Amino acid sequence: MEKINEIVRFLKYQDLIKNDNVEVKKLKSGTTNGILYTLFYNNEPKYVIKIDQPKLISTTKDFLLAYKDVKLLPSVIYTDVKNEFIVYSYIHGETHLNRGSKLEWMTILIEELLNKYQKVDPAINWGRVNGIHRNSWAEFNLSSLEFAQKNIGDLLPSEDHNRVELLINKLKTYEHKEEKYYLHGDTGVHNFVFKENKLNGVIDPSPLIGPKIYDFTYAFCSSPDSLDLSTLMSSFSLLTQDIPFHKERLLDEVLFQLYTRIGVCIKVHPHDLSGYLEAWREWRKHLPS
Repeated sequence: MEKINEIVRFLKYQDLIKNDNVEVKKLKSGTTNGILYTLFYNNEPKYVIKIDQPKLISTTKDFLLAYKDVKLLPSVIYTDVKNEFIVYSYIHGETHLNRGSKLEWMTILIEELLNKYQKVDPAINWGRVNGIHRNSWAEFNLSSLEFAQKNIGDLLPSEDHNRVELLINKLKTYEHKEEKYYLHGDTGVHNFVFKENKLNGVIDPSPLIGPKIYDFTYAFCSSPDSLDLSTLMSSFSLLTQDIPFHKERLLDEVLFQLYTRIGVCIKVHPHDLSGYLEAWREWRKHLPS
């Protein structure tokens, strides 16, 4: 607690905290890195303080400042000069639960975040801002494929793994048309805050340079419910695109995202696995053969 107490004293010294009736509570960090605290004024949550590696704090700050006009994202209150911590506004609500229909929250996500994404200089490399940079989006997909294959193992038949490899090669043919965007990079329900069955906020960016379709399919596949064509097509119709995007390619992108999601689910959200496998049995018929 000494570190957080030191931060609170510093914030008071900087006159960023003007109330003596202050309390801090440690938050369950879930899948995020770092240590999170909620700062309360008079028993009301006011700010979140995140302590993490300086490079991660720096990229979080840069992303939130780049999209400071996006109401779904928290507002940056303060970052220290060493980037050891960041203070941002608290978003009221809860994660995972009481989120309403997928189409409803996808609609809000698309209209209030994804459609406001900024393009970046084409010379900037693909990949995680704080991770391994890639010379192509195909390289990023290949690393995602390898991670998923290792985690999934014999949970899926070898035929499915082989057909997903064919899918990867097919996705390569689209890459020359891609625009590079500055993405949140982790747009899943685990990072969404819901209030009164409505999407109220998006937290914990893991900034990524990639195509806009990545965050769209990531969000769509981030929960095993409503993984159907009707929900997909209705929500996709709201996403602004730079180039024509035909249905076959959209299905290819969702298939690959669903496959990689199964790999992540095994490691992080095993309680969702049965739902994803049920969806996969329906979606696999769209795989190339």
